Amino acid sequence: MTDEDIRRTLGLLAQEDTLRAFASLVLGVEGELPPRALERLAGGGLAARGEDGTWRATPGRFRELLRQIADPPAPVSEEERLLRTFLVDGRLRTMPMRREKRLVVLRYIARLFEPGVRYAEKDVNVTLRAFHDDYAALRRYLVDEGLLSREGNVYWRSGGPVDV
Repeated sequence: MTDEDIRRTLGLLAQEDTLRAFASLVLGVEGELPPRALERLAGGGLAARGEDGTWRATPGRFRELLRQIADPPAPVSEEERLLRTFLVDGRLRTMPMRREKRLVVLRYIARLFEPGVRYAEKDVNVTLRAFHDDYAALRRYLVDEGLLSREGNVYWRSGGPVDV
């Protein structure tokens, strides 16, 4: 099935006569339905004529369309899984105790600071407060792990991955 098939099938429901005919078939409403609309629905896989000559809706076609357009879930890396564990709604629930896990979280947070830009301590605090109320401890972790450097009350990013 191609994207064109999907557009064509869904386009049938944008036309008033085929939409009414499809709705009548789904609801089992008896009556005279426009033969042209029924033929178009059949062409799109939304209706079928039984051996007895009666028309019926084939809503299973929508499942086919969904399978066609549904993207398989992207594989989740170990780093993403870890971040989802410790960051809930963008906030750090708790600091990981194991250094390897803590580094993953800290590297993620460090990406908020542009390499080569100097930040006043109050600006660093505002940024870190968005993640955790104990922004001072978070700042200390970043400095201790070499992700931020500090001179006086000025900080800059000195480590961690750089998004290119």
